[in-house]
Amino acid sequence: MEKVIIIRYAEIHLKGKNRGYFERVFSVNLEKSLKGIRHELHRTSGRYLVAAFEEARAEEILARVSRVFGVHSYSLGYRVPADLERIFQAVQLVAPVSGTFKVDTHRADKRFPLTSMQINAEIGGRLLAQNELLKVDVHEPQSNVFIDVRENGTALVFGKFEAGAGGMPVGTSSKGLLLISGGIDSPVAGYMMAKRGMNVEYLHFHSYPYTNEQAKEKVLELARLLSRFALTQRLTTVSVTHIQEEIHAKCAPELNVTLLRRFMFRIAERIAKSQNAKCLITGESLGQVASQTIEGITSSNAVVTLPVLRPLVGFDKNEIIERAKKIGTYDTSVLPFEDCCTVFLPEFPAIKPKLSFIEEEEGKLDVEALVQEAVGNLEEIRF
Repeated sequence: MEKVIIIRYAEIHLKGKNRGYFERVFSVNLEKSLKGIRHELHRTSGRYLVAAFEEARAEEILARVSRVFGVHSYSLGYRVPADLERIFQAVQLVAPVSGTFKVDTHRADKRFPLTSMQINAEIGGRLLAQNELLKVDVHEPQSNVFIDVRENGTALVFGKFEAGAGGMPVGTSSKGLLLISGGIDSPVAGYMMAKRGMNVEYLHFHSYPYTNEQAKEKVLELARLLSRFALTQRLTTVSVTHIQEEIHAKCAPELNVTLLRRFMFRIAERIAKSQNAKCLITGESLGQVASQTIEGITSSNAVVTLPVLRPLVGFDKNEIIERAKKIGTYDTSVLPFEDCCTVFLPEFPAIKPKLSFIEEEEGKLDVEALVQEAVGNLEEIRF
């Protein structure tokens, strides 16, 4: 009898002839998530088993597995030979000691001499005979005993299903570049695109010395937290201090944020192409702030050719906060360190700026020189 962690995948089973590719990427991601922990990973007929691990680290392994995109559910249980006596020995380790229960068998190996219903009856009867405090309830049991008879002559026995992160394996939907700030929204946006299988790289804009090193460290911590799901270990940072100073000195103050975002998008596109990213990702939500109106979004999109994905566009703030708390980034996001968008913030920012007016004001700047200067002084942080 061997203690194992049983992993079942989510949408991969829908992939038909391409399923092998998705399974291979999924295996690689599982191995990455378990780096540093002694284990063996086995794949068998739509199941993955983590075996040969130290039992003291079982909870840590379960926590890591829970964050891997593509996992539909997982269970801590036992692997035994597909023999009724050996199955019952394992069942006794996961069965409740009192209350109502139900035995639920899945028989993938149709050569096994008993049907699923017969296995349920046999194992349930033995448990009842052994413990008078137990009662069967097949409709609303307090506990379950699950038996999975596999095709390879083994059976898996466990007590419950834990919900996984769902989605698709990271790396199966190309690469995108996330514009990550120190706020609540952008880490959630990165999480949601990683959940759809996208390999997410991080780009952060700062305005040192107007913003301090603590603001930068805050973003680095957010990147670390997000990497538990997205598996990325690189943060690119770019200073937009000179750009903001030029905008503030030469352009209409109500366009400070709008013009800054156009520069950010230009810079992000160049970095994205250098990293072989196929799109930009932002945490924008329609109408949340002045720069996130349709007019503001159109202004930003106008300066790039790569698609810009905005997975939070239809979310309200409370929905975003709820997700940030769920993925563990909220407490870091609300630390009181300002980001570059708060520098030179106008009292009355333009809500619906006309593109012709934006372009007229932008004509007062040497756009290409400022972009090249910013891109030429980027910093890459590995963590």
